[in-house]
Amino acid sequence: MMAPSGIGMTSETTRRRLIKRLRDKGIQDERVLDAMAAVPRHLFVDEALSSRAYEDTALPIGRGQTISQPYVVAMMTAAVLREGRLGKVLEVGTGSGYQAAILSRLADKVFTTERIGELQRSARQRFHRLGLHNIYTRHADGNEGWPSQAPFDAIMVTAGGDIPEQLFEQLAEGGVLVAPETAGTHQQLVRVTRRQDGYEREVLGAVTFVPLRTGLE
Repeated sequence: MMAPSGIGMTSETTRRRLIKRLRDKGIQDERVLDAMAAVPRHLFVDEALSSRAYEDTALPIGRGQTISQPYVVAMMTAAVLREGRLGKVLEVGTGSGYQAAILSRLADKVFTTERIGELQRSARQRFHRLGLHNIYTRHADGNEGWPSQAPFDAIMVTAGGDIPEQLFEQLAEGGVLVAPETAGTHQQLVRVTRRQDGYEREVLGAVTFVPLRTGLE
């Protein structure tokens, strides 16, 4: 597939610069950095924005949604990883598909749901073109998770709000859920680990995400 105009000769260089910035900002897991170096972010944004694809910033993807800031993608990815490779991962909020593409290099299977049909179809086409055959997409309300594929080793929510109870129930024992949740007037990123006797919860820092909504479009 042809790269957008002006990107082909520079994407590798600008991608390396982005990885250096992420490392300088504290992302130390080499598995995460390798995955982000391998995934061409410029293919997940509109061609008009491709020259900004490797800036460490969120960018609009249409329908009021964004592709997350690379640092946030890296931080959330590192937060769900364990020592070994992940088995099954659920992502709530496919968006452009960039986060799922990163996860696909670190997990056996990625199941990703998107409530906006247009975005889900576009992401599925990107996965096909890139040969990412271990990603399974679904046009569905992510608040419900993906019960038929549960339990999951990791669940990642890419929109902010109250974390649906159904997602906790679909987490395997020892599994990790990472999500931005509403805390007063702001959002904070939390990591919840399911233990035999309950859930262990950590706050990872302040974040800003589009809101988690219900219903299909």
